[in-house]
Amino acid sequence: MVEEWFGRSARDLPWRRRRSPWRALVSEIMLQQTQVSRVVPAFERFIERFPDPGALARAPERDVLAHWQGLGYYRRARLLHAAARHVVDRHDGKVPTAVSPLRELPGVGRYVAGAIASIVGGAREPIVDGNVARVMLRLHGRAAAPDEPDTVKWLWSRAQDWVDDAHDPSLANEGLMELGATVCTPRSPRCGECPLARRCAARRQGTVDSIPAPKRAARAVRQRRERIAMVTLVAVHRGRIAMERRPDDGLWAGMWQTPAREVSLAVASERIGAVPRRWRGARHAGAVDAVLSHRHVQIDVWLATSAAAARLKRGSSRAWSWVPIAKVGELPLSNAMRRVLELGGVRAPDPARPLRARGAARAEDESRASGDTPRAGQRRAARRTAGTVRA
Repeated sequence: MVEEWFGRSARDLPWRRRRSPWRALVSEIMLQQTQVSRVVPAFERFIERFPDPGALARAPERDVLAHWQGLGYYRRARLLHAAARHVVDRHDGKVPTAVSPLRELPGVGRYVAGAIASIVGGAREPIVDGNVARVMLRLHGRAAAPDEPDTVKWLWSRAQDWVDDAHDPSLANEGLMELGATVCTPRSPRCGECPLARRCAARRQGTVDSIPAPKRAARAVRQRRERIAMVTLVAVHRGRIAMERRPDDGLWAGMWQTPAREVSLAVASERIGAVPRRWRGARHAGAVDAVLSHRHVQIDVWLATSAAAARLKRGSSRAWSWVPIAKVGELPLSNAMRRVLELGGVRAPDPARPLRARGAARAEDESRASGDTPRAGQRRAARRTAGTVRA
């Protein structure tokens, strides 16, 4: 039922147009905690630059992070980078499709391994993500939080039953995710369009809107989100801007920013007292609020005058780099830093810029390099599907 529905209703997404273990791995890592609309341009940009694990494994981290821009959660980019090196070192550059070797890849857990093994490899492996959990809980009328230990165990058991009963495990698993992403949504689900409506216990009981219950982890994060205050200086001199690289761990690890320092919330509330002495004379341009998974960061943005910028350049810290403004967009920048630059009148190119057109020969070469499977090609000829989806 869901398999047939998916064949008719699947969204046209880039990782579905040509399926391979590598493209599935990249899309799965990108889709973690990120909306599909943001992943689509990033995926195409990333795959053009890194068409196979070898290309990513050889790349410097700075290049990897720059091509991850717009997605956030940069730890995922580093894990994917490490996974590519693992694939090159231990699997001759080819992403495996069996769960056991997939689970050995950095950043690959039970869900990602099951998704690649079932959707690309055709194995009868279960998958449970947020969309699958919501559909299953509503289908069975179970009003529970999806991250409760007993519920997690129950969900994986139901998911195994689902794939065992399926005609095609690839269609069944991907169709279930698509159903949660597009029809059985968290709010205002379109029950009249659902192929499982007649079987849905929550619909019969009138409890769709209350299932699933809020996650314990989400409640806890909202209660303990750390507040951080920072000040940063936008200093431009003769077409160059002062930039510095953040430490390799902690907030926005390894990313680039305009010179910044963390201050106490009490000092930040006084604003002028938070400005380092050598920045004095700069004018306040505004503030950027960045709400992250576990932190709420307030960044006060200051602009250096031309004279102050020239003085700072002559005596600036060795940690600062004076980067041509035209090259700033090539640095790994957080979304918050892009907003800081905009306040300072500096435009970094949009990371979702259009891709260059590629010829048929290039596409064919990439298909071979990324390891498209004959089984996937046969399915594509019959229907326009592939890849993995989350909202």
